[in-house]
Amino acid sequence: MIEMILVAVIVIFIVLYRKNSNGSVNTFIKDEWNKIYVRYAPYSYKVIRDKVKELGLEYTTPQYIFQVLLFAVFGAIISYLYFYNIWITIIYVVVAVLSVPHISYMRMKRIYSEYIFEQVQVYTTNVIMEFETTQSFVKSLEGVYSSGVLEDPVKSDVKAMIDMAYQQGSIDGAIKLMNEKYPYHIVKNMHQLFLQITKEGALQNNEVLDNMLTDIDMLVENVYRDRSDRKAFHSSFLRYGIMLYFLVAILQFLLTKETYIQMLQKPLIFIMLNAVVIFNTLFLYKGEKYYNENVGVE
Repeated sequence: MIEMILVAVIVIFIVLYRKNSNGSVNTFIKDEWNKIYVRYAPYSYKVIRDKVKELGLEYTTPQYIFQVLLFAVFGAIISYLYFYNIWITIIYVVVAVLSVPHISYMRMKRIYSEYIFEQVQVYTTNVIMEFETTQSFVKSLEGVYSSGVLEDPVKSDVKAMIDMAYQQGSIDGAIKLMNEKYPYHIVKNMHQLFLQITKEGALQNNEVLDNMLTDIDMLVENVYRDRSDRKAFHSSFLRYGIMLYFLVAILQFLLTKETYIQMLQKPLIFIMLNAVVIFNTLFLYKGEKYYNENVGVE
């Protein structure tokens, strides 16, 4: 039966490949994979993927294939070790493979988030330095925008701030727009400072701005330290989570494999073992989500 399934999969792949106009297997696989992403990923996926691709950090086709194979093999080993049933194993393998697009998307979100934070850091630091020369928030924005130090989407948003400030005759709307799009402390604190300077006036502005630059440096240092801590946590967390799956091997050693297989015939034991696999998988997913989300948002 397994041989028939494998043959059917190979036949389907060949038929689909033959329909493809391109002659490259890698190109075909990547195109089909991207279609799945575009169809099921959130609306922001295209923006994030384009930027990650531009940064040269998108997975290559061999890396995608390796990831699929890794999830499939791991899912097969774990599910068969728990249930000794080929059909249940196939179900778990399919679920594992289907999770690959979402895991890859979370990775892209992390890379994109790190990129945005770096752009925000450049934005805040350069606006303050420009203000020390121009003594005008809008002129500072124009200086940073024309300097070429920013990239999209932050650069486009800075242009929108400039246009809004001139249209409204006030910086309030522009600042509100930026605060909502980039909810970082360094952005909100800098904008609050400029509101005070613009509306209330402030003596010794240069000293205040220098203090703000120092605060930004401290906040940035904390974010990079947090990023390093997350990376260390992620490695140890994955090792710990994977070890939890194999606790069932100890149980089988204590009970003997034959006794364990007999226990599988009991519905309650079968349900409990499925619950163990599902809860441990959710545990790993939450850790992966923590590692990949909200990078730099304090």
